[in-house]
Amino acid sequence: GRGNDVIRMAQAVGEKGLAYGLDISDGMIEKAQKNASNLGVTNAQFIKSELESIKLPSKIADLLISNCTINHASEQSAVWNEVYRVLKKGGRFVVSDIYSTEDVPEEYKNDPAAVAECWAGAIRKDEYINILIEAGFSGIQILEESQPYSKGKIEVSSFTIYGKKAACCSCKG
Repeated sequence: GRGNDVIRMAQAVGEKGLAYGLDISDGMIEKAQKNASNLGVTNAQFIKSELESIKLPSKIADLLISNCTINHASEQSAVWNEVYRVLKKGGRFVVSDIYSTEDVPEEYKNDPAAVAECWAGAIRKDEYINILIEAGFSGIQILEESQPYSKGKIEVSSFTIYGKKAACCSCKG
């Protein structure tokens, strides 16, 4: 997006830290860079990248945050494998996203309104949690969760989820 979360993270980590922002749009990358520059933030980098193949080195990040973007990915398991790859051992994520109470009907998966409302790519909660476990995450916690609400022919819920990459040497990655 416009880089607001990345800019706040860059300010929080201070001059010795670095915050990365990802987007697939050149226009949004340019807007984020301009916003950071206008605020004098020099420790934020904005990178054009697909979530399924993040253009960052392995084991570079301590924390990953995302606000309702992962459900837009066509291969969410690939995204979570990439998140696991870029996190350092002991790294963690806090992600807000949407899950569905049942499979999203095909008619909504490419519907512009459903996509704009961030629920077209939602998957079931159990499927979401299983993807996290299969990626190697532990300590998975739902920090916040809405009551289900109607969208199209199904119901969805918003939630904020936390997990971490093990700090031990014998674990995945």
